[in-house]
Amino acid sequence: MAYRFLHTADIHLDSPLRTLALRSSELSKLIGLATRRAFVRIIDLCLEEDVNALVLAGDLYDGEQTSMKTARFLAEQLHRLDAAGINTFIVRGNHDALSKITAELVMPDSVKVFGANAEFVQIDRNPGHFPVAVHGISFAKPHAPESLLPRYAVPAVDAVNIGIMHTSLGGAARHDLYAPCSISDLQGSGFRYWALGHIHKRSVIENSSSVIVMPGMPQGRDINEDGAKTVSLVTIGDDRSIHVEERQTSVAQFERLTVDVSHTSDWAALVAGATAHLGALRDAVAADHLVVRVEVTGASELAWRIRRDADLLRTDLEMRGSSIGNVWIDKVVTSCVPPVNGATDKGALDELATLIDNEVKGSADFEQEVRAIADELRGQLPPELRDVLGADDVSFKRFLASSIANGSADVLARLRRGEGE
Repeated sequence: MAYRFLHTADIHLDSPLRTLALRSSELSKLIGLATRRAFVRIIDLCLEEDVNALVLAGDLYDGEQTSMKTARFLAEQLHRLDAAGINTFIVRGNHDALSKITAELVMPDSVKVFGANAEFVQIDRNPGHFPVAVHGISFAKPHAPESLLPRYAVPAVDAVNIGIMHTSLGGAARHDLYAPCSISDLQGSGFRYWALGHIHKRSVIENSSSVIVMPGMPQGRDINEDGAKTVSLVTIGDDRSIHVEERQTSVAQFERLTVDVSHTSDWAALVAGATAHLGALRDAVAADHLVVRVEVTGASELAWRIRRDADLLRTDLEMRGSSIGNVWIDKVVTSCVPPVNGATDKGALDELATLIDNEVKGSADFEQEVRAIADELRGQLPPELRDVLGADDVSFKRFLASSIANGSADVLARLRRGEGE
């Protein structure tokens, strides 16, 4: 008889808002509750598919927690699985290691939370069914600089061995290195399925010896976690073959939309064109809600007005998004420029723009002043939002350069009148 389980990771229950762009209180509330709603959807999917188990490969939580509301919510959902005879297997990741909830929460008997030492559970199955062994190791501390793979128990003889591990593998963009190991080492371990977690982007690697799955996260939390989010439904057949299906779980899906206004000279046409793009994107997204960051690009006579009246454009698009249905505007970004008309006579604002580009932006005193302002602002932000200004010195410098460019363009746009000087 087949053995079926749902594999997910990096749920980050009750994660605090990670962006300054979510200014709408309604949108902030939607995103604030999205991780919970996605987890309920995961439990519902387990029940609908009548799986044998739910596998959670780390980072159920987002860090150190003091409220027990999250714990009660989690316990309620896992009790739903327990009542249906569905097992749950959990390893703690780097974020879970900071949380006291996992250690203090009394779980149903059907829930196995693996400890910091290697363990495996032999699944009780009816006679004649192939045996299944589930292995796991949890993070004892927030950092795990060395591979955990050598600490796993050897594969159980004649069983289908499933390993659960929270790992950065060989490293990934925007992810610190945790419990690093190589794909080849996992493939040579003797485990048939590796249920991984930590990297928020989905990947599936199969060969004749094993299937290695990083399921990604089931719910994005900001525009940097854009795209559809899913979980993996895994079926191990009677012949011990492994079939992996991707199932959508996003409650709210973040997407980027680029609107080229190169051939647009009328505000109404701009809004109508952007609305058409929003509608097409809404049709292509299965999630209940669509959260869009709109970037306006191209060379247009409307460039100055778009930059000056970006708030009005956002309001227009929010109204159109509401009419389309559950379309939210995260932010409107403009990178459009005025068309080159070949004129040789420059007005006062053109001369001012040249002065800013040639003498102000590159001056050491100006850059030092901007850096000081940014440092002061970052110090006033809560810790979870400070990376918005850059996670390291390189990205901080990129943020400053972008802010200087956009700031000077905004000042010039506000000095314009209508579509010209």
